[in-house]
Amino acid sequence: MGGPRRGLVFILAAILLFIGAPARGAAPDALSIGSKNFTESVILGEMARGLLLANGIGASHRKQMGGTRILWNALRRGDIDLYPEYSGTIRQEIYAEREDIGSEAALRAALAKDGIGMTHPLGFANNYAIGMAEDRAAALGISTISGLSRASGVRLGFSNEFMDRADGWPGLRRVYNFSSDAAQGLDHDLAYRALAEGEIDAIDLYSTDAEIAYYGLRVLKDDRGHFPNYDAVFLYRLDRAEAVPFLSPIARLEGAIDENAMAGLNKAVKIGKQPETDAAAEFLQRELGVSSQLKGEAFHSRLLRRTGEHLILVLVSLIAATIIAIPLGIFAHRHARMGQAALAVTGILQTVPGLAMLVFMIPLFGIGAAPAMAALFLYSLLPIVRNTHAGLAEIDRSLIEAAEIFGLTRYSRLRRIELPLALPIILAGIKTSAVINIGTATLGAIIGAGGYGQPILTGIRLDDMTLILEGAVPAALMAIAAQTGFDYAEKRLRRAPG
Repeated sequence: MGGPRRGLVFILAAILLFIGAPARGAAPDALSIGSKNFTESVILGEMARGLLLANGIGASHRKQMGGTRILWNALRRGDIDLYPEYSGTIRQEIYAEREDIGSEAALRAALAKDGIGMTHPLGFANNYAIGMAEDRAAALGISTISGLSRASGVRLGFSNEFMDRADGWPGLRRVYNFSSDAAQGLDHDLAYRALAEGEIDAIDLYSTDAEIAYYGLRVLKDDRGHFPNYDAVFLYRLDRAEAVPFLSPIARLEGAIDENAMAGLNKAVKIGKQPETDAAAEFLQRELGVSSQLKGEAFHSRLLRRTGEHLILVLVSLIAATIIAIPLGIFAHRHARMGQAALAVTGILQTVPGLAMLVFMIPLFGIGAAPAMAALFLYSLLPIVRNTHAGLAEIDRSLIEAAEIFGLTRYSRLRRIELPLALPIILAGIKTSAVINIGTATLGAIIGAGGYGQPILTGIRLDDMTLILEGAVPAALMAIAAQTGFDYAEKRLRRAPG
């Protein structure tokens, strides 16, 4: 077993060296900009990055990190330094329980207590609205939200965040007395397609969405005034604003973007397929005369970076799980009753949905790669623990008895006989975990972990199959490569002389 063992040690050493190599990224004092998982937020994040770079301030942009709560909590923890937000969202979602922040001064005071500052409005409001396909609305005679609430048999499909927000479906249902609560949650960008194909009748809109005009939708009148005004602003950390002079560059966006301009930018990206970076750079040059230094990333460079990010997510979590799970499997084999409890716990962890596991990790590790690695680590345990237990259980008892007769200690039996014999089965468990992790790691992009999930999320948001394939195909190839490599290692181990 010496040869295969040395080979395995060499592979693990190479992996650790790869992980320990200096990561490419922003300098420690660079500002971190966040954006939500929709096009307008990403464009605004790119504008902020362009302005900062043009003024010699280092900045990175963590795109499409998720919804309001993820971004807000990331800002308060210091995982990011600023992100684009909307006044209505701050009042109705972030401070939903507060009734004393109606004025701008009161809102700024509340934010300051949390260590957060707010810019002046950027010049446009992106308000919530409810929309229907024009022909369907005409057929039902619906022009107001009140009319929609009284209609029977209508199918409502709202974005997942809208379903839970205080100013979203819960408040809308209460204010308009909807007789039905059968609204389904789905991705905002996919909702437009479902509406166009007649699968649902009404969706929530953002008033600057390019799809409103593209699909010829009827925006229903908010006749009871449920939705507040959503002026676009940037939220930022006050302590970082004192340390880095970034407010003056960002202030150039205040009052600089009207609703038509923002809708045009959304259209250029969503309908015209222009990269957000290019759209932001053109706006800054055209409207503000700022040469932003924003550049799109070449495909091969982007693919290489995403591959590195994905490999690190998988390898770190897999190595950590292997170090913990093999001893746990040995323990489960030697202590039957407690071992069954250990197997049960790892089995329960495997049943937790991937998105839920990621969210559970955020309070402990923040956003980015760390919570994704933690979640992947927990998912990796079960196959390795079970296979270690099974591999040891399948060893011929006569071999163990012979070792006892020759006076080998328990540790010596484990090291010289049991683990070498069980190693092929243990390796099969590690292979299973690796393949599962490669696929599950794509979810990490939802919380800013990068990897192959990033182009997949962007492709879904922009309805761009090429971008989806840019993430899905390499992930599949990596899984095939991992499985092939482990299959080869298993065969070598099974053929190796004892």
